[in-house]
Amino acid sequence: MSAGVGRVTLVGGGPGAEHLMTVGALRALADADVVLYDRLAPHERLAELAPRATLINVGKLPGHHPISQRGIELLMVDHARAGAHVVRLKGGDPYVFGRGSEEVIACREAGIPVEVIPGVTSAISVPASAGIPLTHRGVSRLFTVVSGHAPLSEEELEHLAGLGGTLVVLMGVSSLPHLAAGLQRHGAAGDLPVAIIERGYSRQQKTTVSSLADVVTDATLAGVSAPAVLVVGEVVRLAHAGAQDAAEVMRSAELLVENA
Repeated sequence: MSAGVGRVTLVGGGPGAEHLMTVGALRALADADVVLYDRLAPHERLAELAPRATLINVGKLPGHHPISQRGIELLMVDHARAGAHVVRLKGGDPYVFGRGSEEVIACREAGIPVEVIPGVTSAISVPASAGIPLTHRGVSRLFTVVSGHAPLSEEELEHLAGLGGTLVVLMGVSSLPHLAAGLQRHGAAGDLPVAIIERGYSRQQKTTVSSLADVVTDATLAGVSAPAVLVVGEVVRLAHAGAQDAAEVMRSAELLVENA
C-alpha cells in the first residue's frame, strides 16, 4: 500500500470460470491491496489469487442490493485515497452491462487513476459453453446483445424483430414473457428457436431449448431461474439438434440465398 494516492483497476473476470480470466486480470489481483468483487465474478480462490488483499463482497442479488452502486463507488475511492491498489472484480466484461463506465467516472471525478482490464463477456462465452455459435455462415451474420433487466419498449422490440440474426439477452429471465410476446407481435416467427442457458460455466449449468411461442411455458416447467443467458435465433439449432438438423438449416439458408 502506497503512502500517497492509490489507484483502481476495473477487472473483467469473465463468465465465472477461473481459467477464462485474462493474464492481465490475474496480475492485477496478485498486486491488489483491496478487492471488491461481485457474486458472478470468479471468487472461490480469491484468497490465493490476491494473497495480500482485503476481500470485500459487494455482490448484488436479484432485487436485493446490500451495497448500492454509489456505495461501491465510494468504497473504491476511499480505499484508493488511503493509498491502496483497489481491484474492482466484475463478472463478464466491465463495459458490457457492468456499470464499469460509471465506476470509471467516479474515479476520475475523485482524481483517482483508473485502468480497465476487459473480460470475456458472458454474452459470447455462455452460449459457446452450450455449443451455440452466435454467427454461422449462411445462418446468421450478425448478433445483437441487449439487457433484459427492464422490459424493452415497443420500438425496441420492433427493431429487434426486424433485424434478424441472433439475439442475446442478458438478465432476461424476469422479462422473458414480455420479450417473447413482443417479438412475435412484431413479426418474429413462433417457431424461432430459443435457448436459455442457466449458470453458465458452473457445475449446475443447464440449457433449456424451446421456441419463441412455447418458451414461457417450457421455462416455467423447467424451473428456469437467474442468472441465465437467452439466445434467440436459428443458430440454436446448430447445437441442440445435431449435425443433421444443422445441415438442413444450412440447406434452407442456401436456398433462400439462391432464390433471392
